[in-house]
Amino acid sequence: MTAITKPSPRRKLTHAQIEAVRHQRSRSMLLFITDRCPVNCDHCSVDSRPDSPTIRDFVLFDQILDWLGARIGIEIIGISGGEPFVERKGLRMATERLRAAGKQLVVFTSGVWAQTRVVPVWIEEVLRECACIYLSTDAFHATGVGDEQFVRAARTIVRAGSSLVVQVVAYGDGEARARSLLARALGNDWQSQAELNLVQPLDNGRGQGMFARIAWSRGESFGPCALARSPMLRYDGVVTGCCNEGVIMGQGPKRLRQHCSDASAIDAAVEGFAADPLLHAIGTGGLGVVVQHPKLKALARERFSSNCELCWKVFERMPDRSEPDRLMTLIDRLVPDPGPVEHTT
Repeated sequence: MTAITKPSPRRKLTHAQIEAVRHQRSRSMLLFITDRCPVNCDHCSVDSRPDSPTIRDFVLFDQILDWLGARIGIEIIGISGGEPFVERKGLRMATERLRAAGKQLVVFTSGVWAQTRVVPVWIEEVLRECACIYLSTDAFHATGVGDEQFVRAARTIVRAGSSLVVQVVAYGDGEARARSLLARALGNDWQSQAELNLVQPLDNGRGQGMFARIAWSRGESFGPCALARSPMLRYDGVVTGCCNEGVIMGQGPKRLRQHCSDASAIDAAVEGFAADPLLHAIGTGGLGVVVQHPKLKALARERFSSNCELCWKVFERMPDRSEPDRLMTLIDRLVPDPGPVEHTT
Protein backbone atom coordinates (compact mmCIF):
# COMPACT_ATOMS: atom_id res chain seq x y z
CA MET A 1 0.00 0.00 0.00
CA THR A 2 1.31 3.43 -0.95
CA ALA A 3 1.90 5.66 2.06
CA ILE A 4 -0.21 8.78 2.17
CA THR A 5 1.92 11.83 2.88
CA LYS A 6 0.43 14.65 4.88
CA PRO A 7 1.01 18.25 3.83
CA SER A 8 3.49 20.18 5.93
CA PRO A 9 1.76 22.15 8.68
CA ARG A 10 0.83 25.71 7.84
CA ARG A 11 3.35 28.15 9.20
CA LYS A 12 2.71 31.76 10.13
CA LEU A 13 5.28 33.71 8.12
CA THR A 14 6.40 37.27 8.77
CA HIS A 15 7.19 39.76 6.04
CA ALA A 16 10.93 39.38 6.75
CA GLN A 17 10.75 35.59 6.48
CA ILE A 18 8.88 35.79 3.18
CA GLU A 19 11.34 38.30 1.75
CA ALA A 20 14.31 36.15 2.80
CA VAL A 21 12.91 33.19 0.85
CA ARG A 22 11.71 35.29 -2.11
CA HIS A 23 15.19 36.68 -2.67
CA GLN A 24 16.71 33.22 -2.99
CA ARG A 25 16.52 31.48 -6.32
CA SER A 26 14.03 28.67 -6.91
CA ARG A 27 12.47 28.78 -3.42
CA SER A 28 9.36 30.79 -4.27
CA MET A 29 7.10 31.67 -7.17
CA LEU A 30 4.23 34.06 -7.80
CA LEU A 31 0.97 32.77 -9.29
CA PHE A 32 -0.94 35.56 -11.02
CA ILE A 33 -4.42 34.07 -10.70
CA THR A 34 -6.61 36.70 -12.40
CA ASP A 35 -6.50 40.09 -14.09
CA ARG A 36 -9.92 40.98 -12.69
CA CYS A 37 -10.53 43.38 -9.79
CA PRO A 38 -13.63 45.44 -8.87
CA VAL A 39 -11.83 48.12 -6.82
CA ASN A 40 -10.67 50.33 -9.75
CA CYS A 41 -7.77 52.04 -7.95
CA ASP A 42 -6.32 54.90 -9.98
CA HIS A 43 -2.78 53.75 -9.20
CA CYS A 44 -3.25 50.09 -10.18
CA SER A 45 0.08 48.85 -11.55
CA VAL A 46 -1.57 46.14 -13.71
CA ASP A 47 -4.65 48.10 -14.86
CA SER A 48 -7.05 45.55 -13.37
CA ARG A 49 -10.75 46.21 -13.98
CA PRO A 50 -14.07 44.52 -13.10
CA ASP A 51 -14.29 43.10 -16.64
CA SER A 52 -10.62 42.15 -17.07
CA PRO A 53 -9.78 38.59 -18.16
CA THR A 54 -9.74 35.72 -15.70
CA ILE A 55 -9.40 31.92 -15.87
CA ARG A 56 -11.20 30.36 -18.82
CA ASP A 57 -9.10 27.28 -19.52
CA PHE A 58 -9.32 25.21 -16.33
CA VAL A 59 -7.64 22.26 -18.01
CA LEU A 60 -4.50 24.37 -18.42
CA PHE A 61 -4.92 25.86 -14.93
CA ASP A 62 -5.12 22.33 -13.55
CA GLN A 63 -1.77 21.57 -15.19
CA ILE A 64 -0.32 24.77 -13.77
CA LEU A 65 -1.29 23.70 -10.26
CA ASP A 66 0.14 20.23 -10.85
CA TRP A 67 3.41 21.76 -11.99
CA LEU A 68 3.63 24.13 -9.01
CA GLY A 69 2.79 21.38 -6.55
CA ALA A 70 5.40 19.02 -7.97
CA ARG A 71 8.16 21.59 -8.31
CA ILE A 72 10.86 20.53 -5.86
CA GLY A 73 12.47 23.40 -3.96
CA ILE A 74 9.58 25.83 -4.11
CA GLU A 75 8.50 26.48 -0.53
CA ILE A 76 6.37 29.60 -0.81
CA ILE A 77 3.82 30.41 -3.50
CA GLY A 78 2.39 33.91 -3.64
CA ILE A 79 -1.06 34.36 -5.16
CA SER A 80 -1.92 37.76 -6.61
CA GLY A 81 -3.78 39.50 -9.41
CA GLY A 82 -6.01 41.45 -9.87
CA GLU A 83 -7.98 40.51 -6.79
CA PRO A 84 -7.53 36.78 -6.11
CA PHE A 85 -10.81 36.47 -4.19
CA VAL A 86 -12.93 37.38 -7.22
CA GLU A 87 -11.66 34.18 -8.88
CA ARG A 88 -13.43 31.89 -6.42
CA LYS A 89 -13.08 28.59 -8.26
CA GLY A 90 -9.43 29.13 -9.16
CA LEU A 91 -8.45 30.35 -5.70
CA ARG A 92 -10.11 27.43 -3.95
CA MET A 93 -8.47 24.98 -6.36
CA ALA A 94 -5.08 26.58 -5.83
CA THR A 95 -5.42 26.67 -2.05
CA GLU A 96 -6.49 23.04 -1.73
CA ARG A 97 -4.03 21.61 -4.24
CA LEU A 98 -0.96 23.59 -3.27
CA ARG A 99 -1.45 23.09 0.45
CA ALA A 100 -1.88 19.36 -0.17
CA ALA A 101 1.48 19.51 -1.94
CA GLY A 102 3.06 21.06 1.16
CA LYS A 103 3.49 24.61 -0.13
CA GLN A 104 3.15 27.66 2.11
CA LEU A 105 0.72 30.18 0.61
CA VAL A 106 0.84 33.97 0.67
CA VAL A 107 -2.17 35.83 -0.77
CA PHE A 108 -2.32 39.51 -1.76
CA THR A 109 -5.76 41.12 -1.41
CA SER A 110 -7.57 44.44 -1.08
CA GLY A 111 -10.12 43.00 1.35
CA VAL A 112 -12.96 43.78 -1.05
CA TRP A 113 -14.50 40.44 -0.03
CA ALA A 114 -15.38 41.82 3.43
CA GLN A 115 -18.42 43.72 2.16
CA THR A 116 -20.99 42.10 4.42
CA ARG A 117 -21.06 41.73 8.21
CA VAL A 118 -20.74 37.95 7.86
CA VAL A 119 -17.79 36.92 5.68
CA PRO A 120 -18.59 33.91 3.43
CA VAL A 121 -17.43 30.58 4.85
CA TRP A 122 -15.35 29.69 1.78
CA ILE A 123 -13.25 32.84 2.24
CA GLU A 124 -12.51 32.00 5.86
CA GLU A 125 -11.54 28.48 4.75
CA VAL A 126 -9.02 29.94 2.27
CA LEU A 127 -7.60 32.31 4.89
CA ARG A 128 -7.05 29.47 7.35
CA GLU A 129 -4.80 27.72 4.83
CA CYS A 130 -2.53 30.73 4.26
CA ALA A 131 0.79 31.43 5.95
CA CYS A 132 0.36 35.16 5.43
CA ILE A 133 -2.13 37.60 3.94
CA TYR A 134 -0.98 40.93 2.51
CA LEU A 135 -3.88 43.36 2.91
CA SER A 136 -3.53 46.61 0.96
CA THR A 137 -4.91 49.96 2.00
CA ASP A 138 -4.25 53.58 1.05
CA ALA A 139 -6.09 56.61 -0.27
CA PHE A 140 -6.50 54.91 -3.67
CA HIS A 141 -8.22 51.85 -2.20
CA ALA A 142 -10.49 53.90 0.06
CA THR A 143 -13.06 54.63 -2.66
CA GLY A 144 -13.52 50.93 -3.41
CA VAL A 145 -12.85 49.41 0.02
CA GLY A 146 -14.23 51.55 2.84
CA ASP A 147 -12.93 51.73 6.38
CA GLU A 148 -15.51 49.26 7.70
CA GLN A 149 -14.53 46.72 5.06
CA PHE A 150 -10.85 47.08 5.89
CA VAL A 151 -11.52 46.69 9.62
CA ARG A 152 -13.67 43.61 9.00
CA ALA A 153 -11.07 42.11 6.66
CA ALA A 154 -8.21 42.64 9.12
CA ARG A 155 -10.16 41.07 11.97
CA THR A 156 -11.18 38.10 9.82
CA ILE A 157 -7.60 37.43 8.74
CA VAL A 158 -6.28 37.53 12.31
CA ARG A 159 -9.14 35.35 13.54
CA ALA A 160 -8.34 32.79 10.83
CA GLY A 161 -4.83 32.44 12.27
CA SER A 162 -2.87 33.78 9.30
CA SER A 163 -0.14 36.37 9.64
CA LEU A 164 -1.32 39.81 8.56
CA VAL A 165 0.86 42.30 6.70
CA VAL A 166 -0.84 45.57 5.83
CA GLN A 167 0.74 46.96 2.68
CA VAL A 168 0.62 50.70 2.07
CA VAL A 169 1.90 52.82 -0.80
CA ALA A 170 4.31 55.38 0.59
CA TYR A 171 2.29 58.34 -0.60
CA GLY A 172 0.42 61.12 1.18
CA ASP A 173 -1.03 60.21 4.57
CA GLY A 174 -1.33 56.51 3.73
CA GLU A 175 0.83 55.31 6.61
CA ALA A 176 -0.98 57.38 9.24
CA ARG A 177 -4.35 56.23 7.93
CA ALA A 178 -3.30 52.58 8.00
CA ARG A 179 -2.05 52.86 11.57
CA SER A 180 -5.35 54.42 12.62
CA LEU A 181 -7.37 51.68 10.92
CA LEU A 182 -5.24 48.93 12.46
CA ALA A 183 -5.74 50.39 15.93
CA ARG A 184 -9.46 50.48 15.27
CA ALA A 185 -9.51 46.89 14.02
CA LEU A 186 -7.13 45.23 16.47
CA GLY A 187 -6.63 47.65 19.33
CA ASN A 188 -3.73 49.83 20.36
CA ASP A 189 -1.46 46.79 20.57
CA TRP A 190 -2.09 45.97 16.90
CA GLN A 191 1.65 45.59 16.30
CA SER A 192 1.52 42.30 18.22
CA GLN A 193 -0.96 40.97 15.66
CA ALA A 194 -0.01 42.67 12.38
CA GLU A 195 2.84 44.26 10.46
CA LEU A 196 2.91 47.43 8.38
CA ASN A 197 4.87 47.38 5.14
CA LEU A 198 5.45 50.56 3.14
CA VAL A 199 6.02 50.10 -0.60
CA GLN A 200 7.09 52.56 -3.25
CA PRO A 201 4.48 53.50 -5.87
CA LEU A 202 4.90 51.74 -9.20
CA ASP A 203 4.86 53.59 -12.51
CA ASN A 204 2.97 50.85 -14.38
CA GLY A 205 -0.61 50.22 -15.54
CA ARG A 206 -3.07 52.98 -14.64
CA GLY A 207 -0.46 54.37 -12.29
CA GLN A 208 1.85 55.25 -15.17
CA GLY A 209 2.77 58.91 -14.99
CA MET A 210 0.92 59.40 -11.68
CA PHE A 211 3.97 59.42 -9.44
CA ALA A 212 6.85 61.74 -10.15
CA ARG A 213 10.28 60.13 -10.10
CA ILE A 214 12.54 62.07 -7.78
CA ALA A 215 15.65 59.87 -7.89
CA TRP A 216 17.77 59.32 -10.98
CA SER A 217 20.93 57.21 -10.86
CA ARG A 218 23.63 56.29 -13.32
CA GLY A 219 23.35 52.83 -14.81
CA GLU A 220 26.68 51.81 -13.33
CA SER A 221 25.39 52.43 -9.79
CA PHE A 222 22.57 49.85 -9.77
CA GLY A 223 23.07 46.68 -7.76
CA PRO A 224 21.51 43.19 -7.92
CA CYS A 225 17.78 43.01 -8.59
CA ALA A 226 15.64 40.74 -6.43
CA LEU A 227 12.89 40.59 -9.05
CA ALA A 228 15.24 38.86 -11.48
CA ARG A 229 15.34 35.94 -9.06
CA SER A 230 11.56 35.50 -8.92
CA PRO A 231 9.70 34.10 -11.93
CA MET A 232 5.95 34.59 -12.28
CA LEU A 233 3.33 32.24 -13.70
CA ARG A 234 -0.01 33.54 -14.96
CA TYR A 235 -3.29 31.59 -15.05
CA ASP A 236 -3.21 31.49 -18.88
CA GLY A 237 0.24 29.91 -19.13
CA VAL A 238 2.34 33.07 -19.50
CA VAL A 239 5.67 32.67 -17.69
CA THR A 240 7.93 35.64 -17.03
CA GLY A 241 11.55 35.67 -15.94
CA CYS A 242 10.87 38.26 -13.25
CA CYS A 243 7.83 39.55 -11.36
CA ASN A 244 7.61 43.03 -12.87
CA GLU A 245 3.94 43.92 -13.36
CA GLY A 246 4.52 45.48 -16.77
CA VAL A 247 6.18 42.34 -18.09
CA ILE A 248 3.31 40.04 -17.05
CA MET A 249 0.90 42.43 -18.81
CA GLY A 250 2.75 42.13 -22.11
CA GLN A 251 5.05 45.14 -21.93
CA GLY A 252 8.82 45.31 -22.04
CA PRO A 253 11.30 42.76 -23.39
CA LYS A 254 9.93 39.67 -25.14
CA ARG A 255 12.98 37.82 -23.85
CA LEU A 256 11.44 37.98 -20.37
CA ARG A 257 8.10 36.45 -21.35
CA GLN A 258 6.95 33.13 -22.80
CA HIS A 259 3.48 31.67 -23.37
CA CYS A 260 3.10 28.00 -22.48
CA SER A 261 0.29 25.61 -23.43
CA ASP A 262 1.07 22.78 -21.02
CA ALA A 263 3.14 21.76 -18.00
CA SER A 264 6.15 20.58 -20.04
CA ALA A 265 6.37 23.96 -21.74
CA ILE A 266 6.16 25.71 -18.35
CA ASP A 267 9.02 23.59 -17.09
CA ALA A 268 11.12 24.40 -20.15
CA ALA A 269 10.37 28.12 -19.81
CA VAL A 270 11.30 28.30 -16.12
CA GLU A 271 14.48 26.31 -16.69
CA GLY A 272 15.31 28.54 -19.64
CA PHE A 273 15.00 31.69 -17.57
CA ALA A 274 17.11 30.14 -14.81
CA ALA A 275 19.83 29.31 -17.32
CA ASP A 276 19.82 32.71 -19.03
CA PRO A 277 23.23 34.24 -18.15
CA LEU A 278 22.03 37.81 -18.67
CA LEU A 279 19.01 37.46 -16.38
CA HIS A 280 21.10 35.53 -13.87
CA ALA A 281 23.79 38.20 -13.89
CA ILE A 282 21.20 40.95 -13.25
CA GLY A 283 20.05 39.11 -10.15
CA THR A 284 23.55 38.25 -8.97
CA GLY A 285 26.11 40.83 -10.02
CA GLY A 286 23.55 43.51 -10.74
CA LEU A 287 22.86 45.90 -13.58
CA GLY A 288 25.86 48.04 -12.63
CA VAL A 289 28.10 45.09 -13.44
CA VAL A 290 26.14 44.04 -16.52
CA VAL A 291 26.44 47.46 -18.19
CA GLN A 292 30.25 47.13 -18.20
CA HIS A 293 29.76 44.78 -21.18
CA PRO A 294 30.99 46.56 -24.36
CA LYS A 295 27.54 46.29 -25.99
CA LEU A 296 25.98 48.04 -22.98
CA LYS A 297 28.73 50.46 -21.95
CA ALA A 298 26.78 53.52 -23.15
CA LEU A 299 24.13 52.77 -20.51
CA ALA A 300 26.63 52.96 -17.67
CA ARG A 301 26.69 56.78 -17.68
CA GLU A 302 23.02 57.35 -18.52
CA ARG A 303 20.60 58.13 -15.70
CA PHE A 304 17.57 55.98 -14.94
CA SER A 305 14.70 56.30 -12.50
CA SER A 306 14.54 52.58 -11.70
CA ASN A 307 16.38 49.36 -12.34
CA CYS A 308 13.37 48.15 -14.38
CA GLU A 309 13.83 51.07 -16.77
CA LEU A 310 17.51 50.24 -17.14
CA CYS A 311 16.83 46.50 -17.40
CA TRP A 312 14.48 47.00 -20.35
CA LYS A 313 17.16 49.05 -22.11
CA VAL A 314 19.66 46.27 -21.54
CA PHE A 315 17.33 43.68 -23.10
CA GLU A 316 16.67 45.97 -26.06
CA ARG A 317 20.37 45.70 -26.86
CA MET A 318 20.51 41.96 -26.17
CA PRO A 319 17.08 40.69 -27.26
CA ASP A 320 17.92 37.13 -28.33
CA ARG A 321 18.35 34.47 -25.64
CA SER A 322 18.97 31.78 -28.27
CA GLU A 323 22.40 33.24 -28.99
CA PRO A 324 24.28 33.26 -25.64
CA ASP A 325 26.89 35.95 -25.29
CA ARG A 326 30.18 34.41 -24.15
CA LEU A 327 31.36 37.52 -22.34
CA MET A 328 28.06 37.86 -20.46
CA THR A 329 28.31 34.20 -19.47
CA LEU A 330 31.80 34.86 -18.13
CA ILE A 331 30.62 37.96 -16.22
CA ASP A 332 27.85 35.93 -14.66
CA ARG A 333 30.22 33.15 -13.59
CA LEU A 334 32.79 35.49 -12.07
CA VAL A 335 30.38 37.39 -9.80
CA PRO A 336 29.33 35.53 -6.62
CA ASP A 337 25.72 35.43 -5.47
CA PRO A 338 25.36 38.22 -2.85
CA GLY A 339 22.44 36.62 -0.98
CA PRO A 340 19.23 38.56 -0.20
CA VAL A 341 19.03 41.90 -2.02
CA GLU A 342 16.59 44.77 -2.28
CA HIS A 343 14.71 45.80 -5.40
CA THR A 344 15.05 49.48 -6.29
CA THR A 345 11.84 50.75 -7.86
